[in-house]
Amino acid sequence: MSPDEKKRTQLIQKAAKAVVSISVAGSPQKNGYGRASMKPSFLDRLSQKAIDVTEGGGSGFLVHLSGIIVTNTHVMPRDAGAYTAATSDGRAFDAKVIGTDEVHDVAFLKINDSGKLPYLALGDSSKLMLGQSVYAIGNVLGYFKNTVSAGIISGLTRSIEAMNEEIKEELHGLIQTDAAINPGNSGGPLIDSSGKVIGINSAAVPHAENIAFAIPIHVIKGNLSDILKYGKIQRAYLGVRHICVNERIQRAFHLPINYGIWVMSPAKHSGAVLADSPAQKAGLRERDIIAEINGKKLGENFTLEEFLEDAKGGQKIVLTVLRGTKRLQLKTTLVEKT
Repeated sequence: MSPDEKKRTQLIQKAAKAVVSISVAGSPQKNGYGRASMKPSFLDRLSQKAIDVTEGGGSGFLVHLSGIIVTNTHVMPRDAGAYTAATSDGRAFDAKVIGTDEVHDVAFLKINDSGKLPYLALGDSSKLMLGQSVYAIGNVLGYFKNTVSAGIISGLTRSIEAMNEEIKEELHGLIQTDAAINPGNSGGPLIDSSGKVIGINSAAVPHAENIAFAIPIHVIKGNLSDILKYGKIQRAYLGVRHICVNERIQRAFHLPINYGIWVMSPAKHSGAVLADSPAQKAGLRERDIIAEINGKKLGENFTLEEFLEDAKGGQKIVLTVLRGTKRLQLKTTLVEKT
């Protein structure tokens, strides 16, 4: 074994000890991760590709000595009251959800009496480079624990539409990699050559080879800090469902501008402006285009989610809104999402 191989195997063996398997409490983890396919819908016309995500269980990893686990929200059935986290040495712990960030498809769980379980250090995903070596670790299909796949970073700041049977979501700012991400290792860590986590394995393109996506780890750092300090995630909330506008969306729907966010719901049964939200109180309506927030253009380079990450409940904002031929200035006050 060469010195490089020895170093690589050592860091992967160390990282794998912090990876856990997530399943619904009281039911054994099984390989029932059906590959959900996209059905034709309004948003299907907007997606670059139909993306598969796993369902009913997956992987996660410890990020703090107190027993805090990070995973994807889409690997956890919404009707499950409790979960089990199984470590690589065969131990099983009751796990409780302590916070979710559905915008970024991230969930935080907590296990008690964890003793001195190993946890992973977080890297800096803002400094990633194309061609950088990465390793994806997870529990493939619920059977093959600590499966490792190697690859490189093949793209940055990607956007996709992902879906399983319960959730359809748009994910932005993703890391693209050719490291294999398969059903079951969603929620596991994507680590760099130093063993630090730089991403959370999230989705793979069906019927395509060497195209997978991970959520950059920097999106969880603020939430993790909130959980450690306050015991919960503190996040500002506007209350709109929307589509990010670009040149393709502008052409397809004959919109007046090629930036901003279009206030539209992906499902007929759910409104785009949520009841009793700051958006509703501002007077926003479905099919409005929010072009700017506090004078800064919204779009693919600066999303509403990115603005809300740094915003606080109680903060006053001004929305520049296009409604037909009118350009409006709407004011509202953000609230903290509970």
